[in-house]
Amino acid sequence: MDTKTENKKVFLKIVKHLRELIKSEGIQPGDKLPSERVLSERLNVGRSSVREALRSLELLGLIETRHGGGTFLAVVQSHQLVEILASFILQENKSIEDVHTTRRMHEKEAIRVICSDRSLRNLPVWESLFMKLEVDNDVIRNDILKELIIASGNRLALKIWLQLAAYSTKPLKQPTTVDEKLKLQMLLKSLQLGYEKEALEAYEDWMNYLRNSIL
Repeated sequence: MDTKTENKKVFLKIVKHLRELIKSEGIQPGDKLPSERVLSERLNVGRSSVREALRSLELLGLIETRHGGGTFLAVVQSHQLVEILASFILQENKSIEDVHTTRRMHEKEAIRVICSDRSLRNLPVWESLFMKLEVDNDVIRNDILKELIIASGNRLALKIWLQLAAYSTKPLKQPTTVDEKLKLQMLLKSLQLGYEKEALEAYEDWMNYLRNSIL
């Protein structure tokens, strides 16, 4: 088993234990959670693994760390969407394709937002990516997608997307190829011109290419 797969299994083990602990001990929002040391001993995993899992849950808004005070279950009523998605992502038996579908929903909405706002369409990052593709042909695929989410200006969507992207298949974390160049340049130019329909079509064309040829 490779290191990445092993780390994921440890992460899911920690999260599953925390969910069971919260339920069995009736821990309420605002209550303190066991320390990293206690969790590490109970699960027989390294403290660094526990720490990384807790950081991910904190990013999702499900727990909060108070300096010098420990880790607490967050009050999440105002962040129900994040809570639902977090529970969805962190279940071992959920389909990874469902995660990809949810990620793509965020990316398409970001495209719509950018196309509808002239200031976002005129961001220099689009021309920079276009020229990089023209000259070098390759850009990390997830970097393009991340720029879309960042540009849309929705910080909550970005937090959710980062968690979804963490479950992306390896090819999305690799450079684009020559075969993708025209599809991506069409997407970027459509964004700049505010052509929503064409931008979404180029995005879907790119995703279909990845599913059929690589993923």
